[in-house]
Amino acid sequence: MKRVTVLLLLITMNSYAQKRSSPNTAETAINNAKAAAIQFLEGSYAADKRTALQIWDYAELGYKETKSAALHIQNLKEAGFTVETGVAGIPTSFVATYGTGSPVIGILAEYDALPGLAQEAIAEKKSIEGKQGGHGCGHHLFGTASVSAGITIKKLIEEKKFTGTIKVYGCPAEEGGSGKVYMVREGLFKNVDAVIHWHPDDENKVYMTSFIANKSAKFKFYGTASHAAMSPENGRSSLDAVEAMNSMANMMREHIPQETRIHYVITNGGKAPNVVPDYAEVYYYVRHPKREVAVDVFDRITKAAEGAALGTGTTMKFEIVGGTHDLLINKTLATVMQENLEKVGGVVYTEEEKAFGKKLQASFFNKAPAVEEASTIKPLQKETDAGGGSSDVSDVSYVVPTVGLEAATWIPGTSAHSWQAVACGGTEIGTKGMLVAAKTMTLTAIDLFNKPAVIIKAKEEFVKSVGNYQYKPLLGDRKPALNYRD
Repeated sequence: MKRVTVLLLLITMNSYAQKRSSPNTAETAINNAKAAAIQFLEGSYAADKRTALQIWDYAELGYKETKSAALHIQNLKEAGFTVETGVAGIPTSFVATYGTGSPVIGILAEYDALPGLAQEAIAEKKSIEGKQGGHGCGHHLFGTASVSAGITIKKLIEEKKFTGTIKVYGCPAEEGGSGKVYMVREGLFKNVDAVIHWHPDDENKVYMTSFIANKSAKFKFYGTASHAAMSPENGRSSLDAVEAMNSMANMMREHIPQETRIHYVITNGGKAPNVVPDYAEVYYYVRHPKREVAVDVFDRITKAAEGAALGTGTTMKFEIVGGTHDLLINKTLATVMQENLEKVGGVVYTEEEKAFGKKLQASFFNKAPAVEEASTIKPLQKETDAGGGSSDVSDVSYVVPTVGLEAATWIPGTSAHSWQAVACGGTEIGTKGMLVAAKTMTLTAIDLFNKPAVIIKAKEEFVKSVGNYQYKPLLGDRKPALNYRD
């Protein structure tokens, strides 16, 4: 009897040892899916590069991205997605869907350019005659990588590597137009389990720094025209009102929280010096890491506009253009993305690209890092709210767990919204970084499709981050500002 018991115990231990030493079948399946994804993305790189450079050439401004959106929609439809266009009242928006059931993973795609940044893809400043816009923030790369990642996930679902639903969101007018806010307000992210995004930059890292809240508006002043020399007493200058408002806003800077940012440009100051302007307009941004402070300072700016109108005998109206929240960081998702970014690695330049980069760096105001730093991956940072920029991705993060990364699509040291960024984006320096982003997003999505525990933990963290706050768009109930670039 003892011999039988010992024999059974040995058999059990041997069986357990075999299970312990055998490969984890679930992990093997994930790794196989990731290997297939990398192979597919590398195979589609040439086509993706053509798409990105075509959109770089289009350089369409916010809410005017007709050809750019159409190209992404065409690629998604040809890949087998069902695409709904013109969502949330925006002609250049879309939602592309493939698959059924849970989990539902969303990927954000942008494609708007910036005004006044038309630039050739060379290492010296040279504008393109007849063009207004330029991709100084790399959204031609952003949208293309996101669409490519979505198509890759679709292919894996189609091949039954895993099940679920993938959604690619075509998001217009991130640059000041708050396109995603309208999409959030419309409920387009309802029942989505997690959202993935990225942004072009000069380094490779996962977002652990929050975007800052932003509220913007155009203040329009109406006066009385008159001859500026013969009868100035009969005129009431709307430009005087703009200048008075700006003066008060600048004095306000001393008496607001130091993290606040106030920017403005006079978009219409009259047409001729000898005519008292009867119309003038100034475009304001107000930012702060905390949305409630941004709203409070914006309200004070509005009071300054009212006072300026009263003091100059003019009238004033203002139009809210955009409003975005601060970004909620989800460390659970960030940790997963960090692991995948480290697997993918950074960008390796050719000797020709290094020479291009060093020539470009000579035009910088500040000392630049070595061009080779584009190949490094920054470690996961401690969460902070000290970000310097704003994005409508933030509003998405208030309704669904959200994670993103930056990829080096520009030579290290390059500033966003610069001619240097436009130049890099028109070369393979940009598209190589785009491939890093596409791979990282795809591998992260594969983990989310296959690891339900990660999504559960991410949602728990999300609920804790939102707390008792009831999401409310900072731009109110206005319709999309489709002509804000006019």
